[in-house]
Amino acid sequence: MILAVPVAVFILGVAAGLELMSCRMLLIMSVISLGVIVASYGEISINWIGVVYQMGGVVGEALRLIFMEIFVKRKGLKLNPISVMYYVSPCSALCLFIPWIFLEKPIMDANGLWNFPPLVLILNCLCTFALNLSVFLVISHTSALTIRVAGVVKDWVVVLLSALIFADTKLTLINLFGYGIAIAGVVAYNNHKLKKEASQGSSKALQDEESIPMVSTSSNK
Repeated sequence: MILAVPVAVFILGVAAGLELMSCRMLLIMSVISLGVIVASYGEISINWIGVVYQMGGVVGEALRLIFMEIFVKRKGLKLNPISVMYYVSPCSALCLFIPWIFLEKPIMDANGLWNFPPLVLILNCLCTFALNLSVFLVISHTSALTIRVAGVVKDWVVVLLSALIFADTKLTLINLFGYGIAIAGVVAYNNHKLKKEASQGSSKALQDEESIPMVSTSSNK
């Protein structure tokens, strides 16, 4: 389970100048992360070594999303999603290839797992391409923080559907309580974003109205 990713993305976004430091936003991100942490604590078969590894992945995931937003929207680059994938894909392949040599290749050699269907590999690559493209498109229209908050909802849907479909997937009351807190934080975040966009839209409309008389006066002269 991903722990504290919204808070990490928010803090790194503030450090990179992509987000404005706000006590309300920090509180909302903390509520979302607290809910996910409570849900993870209620896991029946939790593995703390896996939790440590996952927390290390939190920083990597947050940095990845922040850099994606910088490449797509900030610092004068404003690359389109295809261009971002052109630059990011080789780096991602290299970062995955190095640990694969030491961790997975010996196991594949010992068990003879090299005979995999090419169709499965091609479909996997297409799904990965579609996923990364959708992530870049969402970031280009919203922000890295928004897509990470949406990821909490995605995790909740995946867990809920797994519990409904697979009989061996069990949910405890702590799981449900934790995700209830996380969803409440997501609702608060969505409400905050809507109010912020509404205020920005009204201020822009007011500026446009103030500029119209100035234009008409100058044209009469």
